[in-house]
Amino acid sequence: MHYFTPRRCAATSKIMYHDRAKAQQAADRSMVERNVLLWVYRCDYCGSWHLTSHEPGSYQRMRTASRALKPHSRKRGYKPRRR
Repeated sequence: MHYFTPRRCAATSKIMYHDRAKAQQAADRSMVERNVLLWVYRCDYCGSWHLTSHEPGSYQRMRTASRALKPHSRKRGYKPRRR
């Protein structure tokens, strides 16, 4: 039996959709079949469309909140790594 294997993004390993309509259909199908709410976004790396479970704009809010609450080491001589 032949199974369809979708193409995946090299950077994020998410399924690549050719256009927004196809990605939205997949998100709607996910809501009906699995009761999972997904959003559609355009990938900055490959330019195709992907699905995400994070609400649009929530990643930026999480990122700034986590930086503000990040604990610092009090070890003597500790020097944090640069990113």
